[in-house]
Amino acid sequence: MEMKDRSKQLLYEQYIRFLHVLESQKDKEIEHFLSIVQRESIEKFSSNLTTVHVIDCIGRHEPINNTGIAEKMNLSKASITKIGNKLLEEGFVKRTQMNDNKKESYFRLSPQGKKVFELHERLHELEAERFYRFLDKYSEEEMKVIHQFLQDSRIYIESR
Repeated sequence: MEMKDRSKQLLYEQYIRFLHVLESQKDKEIEHFLSIVQRESIEKFSSNLTTVHVIDCIGRHEPINNTGIAEKMNLSKASITKIGNKLLEEGFVKRTQMNDNKKESYFRLSPQGKKVFELHERLHELEAERFYRFLDKYSEEEMKVIHQFLQDSRIYIESR
């Protein structure tokens, strides 16, 4: 086997392991988040990570309508309507209208939704700090290669 082919095979094996670890880590992340939500006495919270990210999107862009959320999250409007209605019913968001447009509904976070948003934001900040410390071992040049690889990987995965 040619050296380049062997390198490709090793990279592919690492790529598959990475995807499996990532999937497992995603499950642990939501479990950890839910345990904190429970400790904070936030009731009726869904165990769906997309729901957390919808709350995050609303918190970053409020007031925002279904179409805006769908575009920012790259999800269907139907999905956002379903999630939005559930969040409304559970008391995590409020529906409002703008003075100049009575037809369009916009979402804002309720106090309980803000607690979830702030908790999620805090966890992301901690994770970013941890990731930055991990990257400290790489040179600027190595990080440029890693960046290009991750960008190309994302494009490759999205195009499948």
